[in-house]
Amino acid sequence: MNRRHDIDALRVLAFGLLILYHAAMLYVADWDFHLKSSHLAGWLQYPMLFLNRWRMELLFLISGLAVTFMRRRGGVLGLMGKRSLRLLLPLGFGMLVVIPIQPYVQGLANHLVQPGFGRFLLRYWSGGPWPAGAFTGWQFGVTWNHLWYLPYLWVYTMLLLGLLPVLESRLGQRVRAVVLRLRGPALLLVPAVPLFAWDRLLAARYPITGALIDDWYAHAIYATMFLYGYLLGTDAGLWKELARLRRLSLPLALGCFGVYLAGITWLPDATPTALWWGVHAARYAYLWSAIVAVLGWGHAYLNRPFRWLPYAREAVYPWYVLHQSVLLLAAWQLMPLGLGPMLEPVLILLATIVGCAVLHHAVIRPSRWLRPLFGLETAPRVPPQTRAVPALADDLA
Repeated sequence: MNRRHDIDALRVLAFGLLILYHAAMLYVADWDFHLKSSHLAGWLQYPMLFLNRWRMELLFLISGLAVTFMRRRGGVLGLMGKRSLRLLLPLGFGMLVVIPIQPYVQGLANHLVQPGFGRFLLRYWSGGPWPAGAFTGWQFGVTWNHLWYLPYLWVYTMLLLGLLPVLESRLGQRVRAVVLRLRGPALLLVPAVPLFAWDRLLAARYPITGALIDDWYAHAIYATMFLYGYLLGTDAGLWKELARLRRLSLPLALGCFGVYLAGITWLPDATPTALWWGVHAARYAYLWSAIVAVLGWGHAYLNRPFRWLPYAREAVYPWYVLHQSVLLLAAWQLMPLGLGPMLEPVLILLATIVGCAVLHHAVIRPSRWLRPLFGLETAPRVPPQTRAVPALADDLA
């Protein structure tokens, strides 16, 4: 069975986009982040909103796809154990070793943490306590910052694996068959309806926190996208339809984003409720149609064995764990130098890329004991030319 190179490539590109997004968070005006540059730009809010409304949902959908492929190679209990190890071991190691530089530099920038990383680390490992507002997550003593994706993904994976007997029952297969028969406008619009419903029911009451507990709106959206990925699977007819719709889904996504952006920019607070509902409906129509466009164009042009893809596929998980710590360390060192609004972000981004590349290639990749701590198999993978290649590896985080 041929490997789904388009899904691999989309995963690599999506996590690469995450690095660029986090770098831009240093500069976007009025958006909170761990550190902020003195060179803030209000216009950055628009491209950031363009990405923000679907980037994490795409990652959860791709991760849901992985369950379909993993299911072919093991029982439920075995998969639960393997995925728990693959997700929770890097989470624990990351929180103890990789993440601490982030609250340290944020605490220094907020003047609520004393200089001295060793002393900070001992206090961090003991759970604080910290002055109020010292860093993001100060009230918990420790923080997982950008690694929040891993516990959320673990919870959804365990729930889905636990529900597999139902999903694989005769009734479950009938429901899945109905989903896989979606075509044309129904495929472009129907999956957006539950997302809009979650917004109306939960968003105002449960703002996204990334803290796992009481984050019900985020769970509803992300778990739904995760389930969509599982249901989507590798059905050839549905993927062919996604590719066929790509020239329609892209302008639809752009149009919906335009409506949403115009609404949140120009409509006054006193606007009738029905009109606000329309703006929010446009947001979730944009979310889904953008993902349909990404999947469709990706399937049409990325489903090929690019030479760079096997290495990049393996590098994704370590780069994900490392990137924000490297980014904030670089920003902390470079921002006080007065490099200006052009050179500063270029050097910070370059330092992040070089730092992640060197740490992955020279430190993590050759080490049998470090590899599992960053989500990799103990030994490097055999080159694909020398073995049979599965449809999609379970290295989707």
